[in-house]
Amino acid sequence: MSEAILAGNWNYPTSVRFGPGRVRELPQALAELEIAKPLLVTDPVVAGLKATAGILDVLRTARVPFRIFHDVKPNPVPKNVTDGVKAFRKGRHDGVIALGGGSALDAAKAVAMMAGQSRPLFDYEDVGDNWTRIKPAGMAPVVAIPTAAGTGSEVGRSSVFVDERTHTKRIVFHPRMLPGKVILDPQLTLDMPPKLTGAVGMDALSHSLEAYCATGFHPLADGIAVEAMRLVRFGLARAFKDGHDLAARSAMMAASAMGATAFQKGLGAMHSVAHAVGGMFDTHHGTTIAVMMPYVLRFNRTAIDERLARAAGYLGLARPTFAAFLAWIVGLRRKLGIPQKLAALGVPARAVPELVERAAADPTAGTNPVPLDRKALRGLIERAMTGRMS
Repeated sequence: MSEAILAGNWNYPTSVRFGPGRVRELPQALAELEIAKPLLVTDPVVAGLKATAGILDVLRTARVPFRIFHDVKPNPVPKNVTDGVKAFRKGRHDGVIALGGGSALDAAKAVAMMAGQSRPLFDYEDVGDNWTRIKPAGMAPVVAIPTAAGTGSEVGRSSVFVDERTHTKRIVFHPRMLPGKVILDPQLTLDMPPKLTGAVGMDALSHSLEAYCATGFHPLADGIAVEAMRLVRFGLARAFKDGHDLAARSAMMAASAMGATAFQKGLGAMHSVAHAVGGMFDTHHGTTIAVMMPYVLRFNRTAIDERLARAAGYLGLARPTFAAFLAWIVGLRRKLGIPQKLAALGVPARAVPELVERAAADPTAGTNPVPLDRKALRGLIERAMTGRMS
């Protein structure tokens, strides 16, 4: 990939400014959404970064009045949103700048949505037609700026939160939660440490991979997914090895947004199990996904063998076969220093029955290419616990 072509203006799935240095266009993006007094929502780590200081200078230079809210946990909870809404209303803000990784972006989108609502957050959980309870007129506009290439939340229509009462992850959805403007500036990811680069990069890969394999007919999502996987093959190991490889960082930032666009088609067992594990043990989502990835592929092989053989050919692997694709995943995981089994994340064997129940109930289970009954899920999770591939 040549750095000479690392720029573009996109309008799918929303308006996207892509390219190094484009965060300097934040004031214009705010003006286009008629945001005059934004609340910048982020997390404590991102709030203290040098890159964030540069963004604040851009706002000050443009004389944009703003306030910062950064009380967001790595696995966000409803209180983070409630407190953010209080800050939004107290400051009489008219829009939100969502800055950070997936957790901060999810919280920011929910703050913008909840600013004009009266029900509790989980009354809008993505179950049935709960989303129709949301009053669109009360939703504030959002400019999203990711600082990590992983979740793709900047182009998503939902947010994920931990229910602290039940230790489960729950999804809140509305079509208009999709940010109105997105700035994808790969320079914001240059200082992301290798371990985090690898973990969030595997999350980005999982979105495309699971969407590509999910049940249903959606050739648009499939096309986006397979090209995103090719970008991951190009960029992830390079970005892990050299965080200042701008071409690799650009590829991963594009792949992340593409994966989140593709998984409108659906996800699968990687996410249903990871949501269960993360809800119970507060594990890092991308790392948990990466641990589960090869086990889920083996589990689903009867339904995805031919499909992944085609993907292997497109990715330029040595052989266009399922086995070659799986070998690439296992090798990439090892190269990134990802643990090989769930037990290495501190998940005890006694938790397996509860994980089975939670994973079976997760909304992402329904589009897994092989049905996820409880017996099958138990076998899958037990293999991931002990490191057995077959």
